[in-house]
Amino acid sequence: MSATQLLVLFIVSLIANLLSALAGGGAGLLQLPALLILGLSFSTALATHKVASVALGVGASLRHLRGGGLDWKFALYILACGLPGVWLGAKLILRVPEQLAELSLGVLTLMLGLYSAMRPALGHEFREAHRDGRGMAAGGVVLAFIGMLNGSLTSGTGLFVTLWLIKWFGLDFTRATIYTLILVGLFWNGMGAFFLGMQAPIAWAWLPPLILGSLAGGYAGAHWALLKGNGFIKRSFEILTVLVGTHLIYKSLA
Repeated sequence: MSATQLLVLFIVSLIANLLSALAGGGAGLLQLPALLILGLSFSTALATHKVASVALGVGASLRHLRGGGLDWKFALYILACGLPGVWLGAKLILRVPEQLAELSLGVLTLMLGLYSAMRPALGHEFREAHRDGRGMAAGGVVLAFIGMLNGSLTSGTGLFVTLWLIKWFGLDFTRATIYTLILVGLFWNGMGAFFLGMQAPIAWAWLPPLILGSLAGGYAGAHWALLKGNGFIKRSFEILTVLVGTHLIYKSLA
């Protein structure tokens, strides 16, 4: 790759992951299309994007873990529910029609943003909910389904986790974003990258600028989110979900 292409990859990765760290997901909105435009096939671009997205989790984790606020029992529960779904989704992705998958994800993601915008009080306060056996079981089923989407689809699934943690378990936007960036960004995406890498080639030469941009963007976005608080994160979430959803719908119908 030329120096110009490497610089473009770094800038795209930096911006995409900064926005993702603010909103709790959605880095693929810019990063994956950039890889496709620069000449990678869909399967290679997806596998490469998944590997690079793990660095978002690393960057955000470095900042968020400094501030504490993570319930490790609850974190392990999210991992236990989501990782089997990620494994299944990664196994299925190359068999699913890309157009149908992107259209479905686009509609759902757009609905997430509109839902949040129509509920001004959503995610502003932490009110623990559904922590009994039935509530945890039902919440785990949904997390497993989102994990399957994470393993199989290209962008936006972290946004689903963020909103589900708020709506079902009563987290505020700041706490939900912390769990999403660390657990989805680091562990779910890590497993997805591993299994996708076994099925499709990874563009290793493209990874250094993507990883550097992911690390820097993830750390900076997490730092900014902690400074600004729930209201700013909520608005970032709504803007990014509408952009991601609209982009995916347009792309699938073009």
